Amino acid sequence: MSHAPEAELRRLLDIMAALRDPATGCPWDKLQTFETIAPYTIEEAYEVADAIARQDFTALPDELGDLLFQVVYHTRLAEEDGRFAFADVARRIADKMIRRHPHVFGDAAARDAAAQTTAWEAQKHMERLARAEAGSLAGVPMGLPALTRAAKLTARAGRVGFDWPDAGAVLEKLNEEIGELRAELTEGDPARLADEVGDLLFVLANLARKLDLDPETCLHQANMKFERRFNAMERMIESKQLTLAEMPLEAMEAAWQQVKRIERAGLAKP
Repeated sequence: MSHAPEAELRRLLDIMAALRDPATGCPWDKLQTFETIAPYTIEEAYEVADAIARQDFTALPDELGDLLFQVVYHTRLAEEDGRFAFADVARRIADKMIRRHPHVFGDAAARDAAAQTTAWEAQKHMERLARAEAGSLAGVPMGLPALTRAAKLTARAGRVGFDWPDAGAVLEKLNEEIGELRAELTEGDPARLADEVGDLLFVLANLARKLDLDPETCLHQANMKFERRFNAMERMIESKQLTLAEMPLEAMEAAWQQVKRIERAGLAKP
């Protein structure tokens, strides 16, 4: 049964207020702050992305609701402090969308997707200047996942010409960084190793960007592939009444390769 969105949103806001009520609210909710809730906000965003990746549109409304509740939670905290309210948040994003889409809500000429991206970035640049954020790299959030932030930082640098010409040049840089990491292995200094591994990850993030790939998505898919193959390897070994702990590395590697062959054979079928 469909319900009016305004009524359901009002109900959610009232529930949040009740949870934070100093006299009758939930003891846990009354103790929360921006800082303690922020990790849940990030977690809920990832759960939305996970439901989308799994094409689980039965779960997606619940996950989107959890994420919306995080917005409501933060705005309730702000309202209690006299900073802003939910209406301010909604108004600001609505105003921003209108401002950034003059070809829809104003008199600007229609744009294709590429032109819109260019105009969008120009508008964001003007907004950063209005906030007195100086520098080409200003405004890239510190809280982004590290691989995503690396790609965004270098995309910004690329707009002013500080960029590799193509993916091949990035691969050459990657080989250079691998050599530097290998040179540090002998000494084994943790700080130097961390620095070199960081450089390597940074270059990999930029390789993904130059290939028009999202580095976080690439790593997420690699994680899922590893998990899928590891679980299949474990099931294969357990079917022989053995455990991984009992198997030498060479036997596990052989099982791993067998899992890969089976998986690739399955993918190759029409």
